[in-house]
Amino acid sequence: MFTRYDPGAAALTDELRGLFDEFGRGKWTADDLAAHQTGKLREVLAYVRARSPFYRARLADLSEAQIAGLTLDDVGSLPFTTKQDLQQAQFDMLSLPVSEAWTFYETTGTTGKPTPCPRTNGDTIHNNTVLTAYYRDIFAPHGDGQVIGVSGPTELHATGDTFGDVCRNLGHAVAKMWPHSPVIGFDRALEVMRLLPITGLFCTPGMALRLAKKAVEAGLDPQKDFSLDVLMLTGELMSPSLRENIGALWGAEAHNCLYASQEASVLAAATADGTLRTAPLINLYEVIDPATGEPVAPGPDGVRYGELVITNLYTGAKPLVRYRTGDMVRLTDPGPDAAVPAPSLEPVGRVRDRLRLNGHLVNGYDLEHLLLRHLRGYLDYQITVTSDDQGRDLLSLTLHADQDRPWADAIDRAAADCRAELDTALSVTFGDPGPITSTGAMVSWKAARVVDLREAGAGSSVESHSAERIAAGRA
Repeated sequence: MFTRYDPGAAALTDELRGLFDEFGRGKWTADDLAAHQTGKLREVLAYVRARSPFYRARLADLSEAQIAGLTLDDVGSLPFTTKQDLQQAQFDMLSLPVSEAWTFYETTGTTGKPTPCPRTNGDTIHNNTVLTAYYRDIFAPHGDGQVIGVSGPTELHATGDTFGDVCRNLGHAVAKMWPHSPVIGFDRALEVMRLLPITGLFCTPGMALRLAKKAVEAGLDPQKDFSLDVLMLTGELMSPSLRENIGALWGAEAHNCLYASQEASVLAAATADGTLRTAPLINLYEVIDPATGEPVAPGPDGVRYGELVITNLYTGAKPLVRYRTGDMVRLTDPGPDAAVPAPSLEPVGRVRDRLRLNGHLVNGYDLEHLLLRHLRGYLDYQITVTSDDQGRDLLSLTLHADQDRPWADAIDRAAADCRAELDTALSVTFGDPGPITSTGAMVSWKAARVVDLREAGAGSSVESHSAERIAAGRA
């Protein structure tokens, strides 16, 4: 409603809706996209150099003539922006005063100083148009009469506003309920889910597991006593194995629905073909070697694997130029059957969350997928890493699950796969890891899911302390 009331926002909404409709139907050629990205790149560079104190200094050597002649091939000559830059620059990173934004968000600050993330109407419309266009075909098969729950934080955080606005665009009712809030709590959240009933739910993988766990503890069956058709999961690392387990727990279609951050906004979103796809109309994507900063060439399978770097292709409160996300990804060009003609993107974990096991460097996504691919029906999990007297690394997987179920065959297969792929022994035990596993969205996958007892002073890192503090508050 607001975008229709404000003439400028209404015009931008109409323009972007038309562009995304044409792009989604395959009406854009490669040359069309390159021309669009080139023009927007030049516009953003001129904009941030003129308006952002940080970029005014960082891009001081870039003349107006150079900006006007810049091509996509020249992007690699521009300096990176890092998370440390954002933490140090704070409000000097902004290209507009906060008073010209419509809302103010910030990063959580659980592992460092919070950074300001205000958004203008234009910021929100650019990003929410991507989600509206991509999600439309996910929700459409489930018909009318949908009520969508949004279980995410709202204080200084974009989750509730973003998904609420997108569902309104698609014509669905929304119930915002944050179970960790003292106003709601898990019991009331579960009651609301049954009462309305909730047919779709946006939440983190950890929240989906914890809601299922609380339902079981209350004597409820997540499949039979609830009406969920669609789970839209985001905010944490999630392998296909974990996603499929969560879908099976609830008897619902489960999607890895969004790859985004408070700092950089929407970077990829779920589409009807079951993949996360990039948004090349509003972002420019690079994949680099995290050690050298050099671009990564596609492998024999056509996949580029490395750290993701993005440049926002729209002006607003805080456009970022060559921002190093710190996340490892796999980027694959679209095939002819892609739901949207944009590359697919698999976020596979933070650079610093990778583990070395008996000489094998493995990211969190692949490790989680490997350990859980044969296991279904668990309500939570945690990984412990130790080493034996000979210095061989060992893995132990703790499952929160009904021990009376026939697990032996699945556990044997998981152990065999772990030995074959990582040359590492795996044992499985049963127990409740506790609330620390729910902190992944606030801290990191590794701090929430991995206890690495090989490290000196294990558990003493800033991220581990943050996860423990948050978990203590949620116990």
